[in-house]
Amino acid sequence: MNTREWLSEHVARLRKPPPRAARSTQDRLKARLRQGEEAMSPRALRHKLDELKAIVDPLVSEVEGGRRAGALIEWYTSASAAHRRDLWLLMSERFVADPEQVKAAQVEYAAAVGTPDEAAAEVLYRRATVSPRRRLLQRFSAHPDGIPFLVNLRAEMQPHLKADKRLLALDVEMEYMFSTWFDVGFLELRRISWDSPASLVEKLIKYEAVHDIRSWDDVKNRLDSDRRCYGFFHPRLPGEPLIFVEVALINEIAASITPLLDESAAPADLGRATTAIFYSISNTQAGLRGVSFGDSLIKRVVESLHEEFPRLKTFATLSPIPGLRGWLAKNAPAELLQAWEAAPELAEKSAPRVALKQWAARYLAQELKDGKPLDPVARFHLGNGARVERLNWAADPSVKGFKQSYGLMVNYLYDPKKLDKNRAALAQSKIPVAPAIKELLP
Repeated sequence: MNTREWLSEHVARLRKPPPRAARSTQDRLKARLRQGEEAMSPRALRHKLDELKAIVDPLVSEVEGGRRAGALIEWYTSASAAHRRDLWLLMSERFVADPEQVKAAQVEYAAAVGTPDEAAAEVLYRRATVSPRRRLLQRFSAHPDGIPFLVNLRAEMQPHLKADKRLLALDVEMEYMFSTWFDVGFLELRRISWDSPASLVEKLIKYEAVHDIRSWDDVKNRLDSDRRCYGFFHPRLPGEPLIFVEVALINEIAASITPLLDESAAPADLGRATTAIFYSISNTQAGLRGVSFGDSLIKRVVESLHEEFPRLKTFATLSPIPGLRGWLAKNAPAELLQAWEAAPELAEKSAPRVALKQWAARYLAQELKDGKPLDPVARFHLGNGARVERLNWAADPSVKGFKQSYGLMVNYLYDPKKLDKNRAALAQSKIPVAPAIKELLP
């Protein structure tokens, strides 16, 4: 590029106006013209805000409010992604608690602290801080399709949260409401078998997040004979499992995923099975992120299995270690990282193999973030009261397993008599581990 071309290009850049900051919905509602990449015109935005306000009109019944919500749901299904995003912004920015009422209630509560009026003032303060957004979500939930609509809306919104903080208020409000609507007391535990409707079995294939289902023979193997699969269902999403767990009934704690997924393996004798292995747990609804029911699922499944098979004494997992390799890349010496690239071929007592198990034990037993286990799967199981039981070499020979943890997997043991004790230890940032793990620690 010669001097003239360079100058021409950079002068053009200087003349180009800088990108405009995104306008708030308040500014857009006051305007007359659409700006930049805004989807709705100010007039259309005002019209949509009026529709939302009509849903929460205190003068209309719950039934009428739900009907109005239904009309908006119908509009949303055919709206473009940009128009949907404008609706999210309206719901997030325009349905907020009145700051003056909040301030007045806060002052009144502060003055009442320590007096007989404290409880009443606290109630008034709590009511003042409740946003109209919550009422809007409740009106949507009154429509037969309202809850599925909101769950899908929040799932669609997730990828945009980091880039647009204006949506966070709506996201947090929805998470709070969902935690109430999807309380485990409202959920039904169901066994999913090979005899379940084909549409449900297809959803297991779609949502399986730990070990990909390769074929119909594969899924049949996971649902039949010495295998069990259980899911939580909500009455407003009857054909959608919210979370499901796959279980193998065998005679010992599993050390490899291969035999559990082997379609040609002879089934175990259910009358003699002593061990239940939870080898896959999958959440299915991105819109329910932050709503926890996995711990309750495992407890209910343990109760159900023990009732059906009294000989079962051991309940454990065979779990991936998804964060291990990324953590090792930041912390382990370069020479070990290079040696571990050939992990499947390492001799049992070779120094790199021993070192990898030691580093993995340290990762699972000692690495914390904000007082909680660093690994997401460990955080889930240990938070439910399990303990780190055993590391298994080359337990997952798949490409995914190697990318996650050089093929290592871990057993977490659920001892019903020690769940509370283990949770108490974890609350003090002490990770419960078995002797076999302690031996690997420095």
